[in-house]
Amino acid sequence: MKSFDFIRRYGLWTNDQARQAEELKRRAETGELQLVRIALADPHGASRAKSVTVPAFLDVLENGYNINIATATLDGSGERVFKSFTRGGGMDLDEMTGSPNLTVVPDPSTFRVLPWAPHIGWVLCDQYFHDGTPFHFSTRHLLKQQIERLKQRGLTHVVGLESEWYLSKIVQENLAPENIGEAGVQGKPIATAPVERGFSYHSETGLDIMQPVLDELTSTYLALDLPLRSMENEFGPGQVECTFTADDALHAADNYVLYRTATRQVCRRLGYFASFMCRPGIAGHVPSGWHLHQSITDEHGENLFTPADQSQHLSPLGQQFLAGLLDHAPAGTVFGAPTVNAYRRFLPNSLAPTRASWGYDHRGTMMRVLGGAEDPATRIENRAGEPAANPYLFIASQIVAGLDGLDRKLDLWPADDDPYNSNHAVLPLSLKEALGALDQSKLYRHAFGDLFVDYYLAFKGVELGRFGKYCEDHAIDGGGINVTEWEQNEYYDFF
Repeated sequence: MKSFDFIRRYGLWTNDQARQAEELKRRAETGELQLVRIALADPHGASRAKSVTVPAFLDVLENGYNINIATATLDGSGERVFKSFTRGGGMDLDEMTGSPNLTVVPDPSTFRVLPWAPHIGWVLCDQYFHDGTPFHFSTRHLLKQQIERLKQRGLTHVVGLESEWYLSKIVQENLAPENIGEAGVQGKPIATAPVERGFSYHSETGLDIMQPVLDELTSTYLALDLPLRSMENEFGPGQVECTFTADDALHAADNYVLYRTATRQVCRRLGYFASFMCRPGIAGHVPSGWHLHQSITDEHGENLFTPADQSQHLSPLGQQFLAGLLDHAPAGTVFGAPTVNAYRRFLPNSLAPTRASWGYDHRGTMMRVLGGAEDPATRIENRAGEPAANPYLFIASQIVAGLDGLDRKLDLWPADDDPYNSNHAVLPLSLKEALGALDQSKLYRHAFGDLFVDYYLAFKGVELGRFGKYCEDHAIDGGGINVTEWEQNEYYDFF
């Protein structure tokens, strides 16, 4: 049983968070709110939530809230990953026996009032065992650990988000039996239709067709203090790209969780459908990417990637960081591309990478360097991510690999001008290959711990196994560029 005054007893808030919590208590008592969603990111990075009343929320700000551990032991289809009701919960961990409760503790700095539901508050939470120990498998905790490693060196990881997704119109009035799945089998997603014809890159007309929905989303993002910079019509029919001003790593990851869930909810209320699935199995739907822009700053906010020499694209520190990213690219790929569907995107001459390569302002490379001498926005853009990635894991994986480059003072090879034909490491061609590369990674096992890596391999392995069973049942190999019905059912609505 958890302790009374749980948060104070275990020192789970900073002084600033405690001050923010007192402000939240006063705000909650004004009558502005009816319910508060206490949310947490699951292993996929998807938002899971419970709604509590205002009196309950006031207690949450003292004691946290009991919540089932199940979101960490069930995959995206509700399939049980571990034998939770055996000793050790199927994980050889006594504390996991029986699918117990965790205590979730809100981070007051993440509190928002939802613009589309103005009497509903929303706050992200961290997960703890009842003795105040951080939950082993919380990806937000994992990112904070890597941020602390940087902080001890006086460094900050700065991240800019650039994410693509698909907007479509819902054309099915009611859910049908085939839309309803069961544990381990996702039902078919609701029927949708494209909102514009696509394949007219940056078409102003295409943009204007979507503008009524984009207006609502813009108002929503701004009201949520999401630092929106731009919205544009991409290549596919109804494909949208949103970019956001760079922020420190934790804020960027938290914002990405909120951005995805807000986009989906607002669109659905308007009769539209938003999907962050990488490559929907719909005619003409080209893949969507998530390009993660990153740099390192010092205690004064100075960008340490900016070179002093006009002949260089990156500072020596930036070159070592980039060399680390490249050295561990195959093993780290799964954190940016964690679904079966993501690997339909890694094709030659596709604006997505196939090898661990880098170049200056080159969109065919995995790591695209932008900026230069006297440019405070100098950065590295990782182009291997998909929009369905867990932001905490994707960003944490970059810190781990980049720091290894600094620690080992790795040399950076010359820029790749023909990246699809370079002699550098080939990126995994499937989720199976990506999980295998992670399994063999000494670096990620050391940085994240064997416990987490083995958990993640098992978690994604069940998903991969269900896909394999589908391919076996339908006598297909599951490779190539063709999106299967299983992927469409599994990812189109979940993400």
